[in-house]
Amino acid sequence: MARRERVMRMSVEQPLWRALMGYRVLTMVYAIGLFISAYDEVARPRVAIAYFAVLAVWTLATLPRVASAASCTKPFLTVDLAIALTGILLTRVAETPERIDASAPTLPSIWTAGAVLAFAIKGGWRWAAFASTLVAAANLVHRSGVPTRDTVHMVLLVWIASIAIGYVVEVARASERTLARALEIEAATRERERLARDIHDSVLQVLAMVQRRGAVIGGEAAELGRLAGEQEVALRTLVSGGLVPVSRVSEDAAEGAVVRTVEEPEDDGPVDVRALLVPYAGARTSLAEPGAPVLLPPGAARELAAAVAATLDNVRKHAGEDARAWILVEDEPDAVIVTVRDDGPGIPEGRLAQAEGEGRLGVALSIRGRLRDLGGTAGLISTPGQGTEVELKVPKDTTMARGRR
Repeated sequence: MARRERVMRMSVEQPLWRALMGYRVLTMVYAIGLFISAYDEVARPRVAIAYFAVLAVWTLATLPRVASAASCTKPFLTVDLAIALTGILLTRVAETPERIDASAPTLPSIWTAGAVLAFAIKGGWRWAAFASTLVAAANLVHRSGVPTRDTVHMVLLVWIASIAIGYVVEVARASERTLARALEIEAATRERERLARDIHDSVLQVLAMVQRRGAVIGGEAAELGRLAGEQEVALRTLVSGGLVPVSRVSEDAAEGAVVRTVEEPEDDGPVDVRALLVPYAGARTSLAEPGAPVLLPPGAARELAAAVAATLDNVRKHAGEDARAWILVEDEPDAVIVTVRDDGPGIPEGRLAQAEGEGRLGVALSIRGRLRDLGGTAGLISTPGQGTEVELKVPKDTTMARGRR
C-alpha cells in the first residue's frame, strides 16, 4: 500500500508575493500616468507608447509568475529585469536632454523596484544586490555618468530596501525550517507515546506474566520465564529511551517549510549509536547513555555495535550466565567511547596471549580488529576476582583516522 504524504505549509513569505503582485500593477499604472501627464513635453512619445504597451502586457500577463517562489523562475526574473533596464535606457531616446538634466523620471519609474524585489524574495539578499547593482549601472548610463542627487537617492533606496527584504526572507525561511523540525519532533514524540501505551498494555504485560509463571512452574518454563524477563527489560528500555526513528523530514519548498512522511534510507547520514546498543540491554546488562544522539558514520556505528556484541558474548562465555554487565556510552568532541564492564572472575594474566596462540581470536579480531580498521583502539583492563573492563574508542572522523595509519 502506498504511503500517504502529509504536507504542512507554513509560509511567511507568501504575503510578500501577494504584495509584489499589487505593487507591480500599481507602479505600472503610476508610470503610465506620469507619461500621460507630461505627454506634450516628451520628445518621442511613440517610443514611450511602444514601451508602455509592452510593459502593460508583460505586467498583467505575468501576474501568476509572481504569485509564489515556485512560479517565479530564473528565466522570468531575467526577462523581467531586462524590461526594466531597457526602459531606463530608452528614456534617453524618448526624452529631451533638457528634461533628463531636470531629473525627469525614467520610463518605468518606480516599476523597476518591483523587478528587483522579485529577485530579493526569490533568492535572498545576494540576488537582490546583483539586480539592484545592474539597475544602478543603467541609471548611471542614463545620466551619462553624472547622476543627480535624486537619482542617487533612488538607487540607494532600491539597493538598501531590496537587500533588507532579501535578508528578511532568508531569516524567515530559516525560521520556517526550525518550526517544521519542531513540529516533526512533536509528532514523533506523540507517536512514540502512543506506541509505548499500546506496548505497555499488551506486550510488556504478557512478558511479565510469562516471567512470573515460568518462575512458579520451574524446569524449562523457568528458563523461558528468564528469557521473557530479559526481553521485557530490553523492550521497556527501548520504549522509554525514545529511540523510535523519526520518519519525517523537513524541507524548504516553494510554499515554505514542508514536513513530509518518508522512508528513511538505511545509510543516509550519521547513525545514533544508542539505537544500535539498546537491544543489548537486559535483565543483567545495564546501558547508560547520554541524553542527546551519539552520531557516527553508518559503517563505524555498526562495527562499534558488533564489537560491543562480541564483548558481551565473551562475558557470557567466560564470566557465566549470572554475571552482570554495564555498558557506558560517552560522546567526546572527537570520538565516541563505549565501555563494557562485568563483575566476573576476570581474565588471568597471559590468558589472552595463550588464546591467540591456540587460534581463538575472539578478542584479537572481533574486538581489536574491528576498532583498528576504524582507526580506533580497544583497551582491556582485567583484575582477577574483580571483573573485566573493555574500552572501545572510535574517532568520529573515521576516514581521516584510517588515513593517518
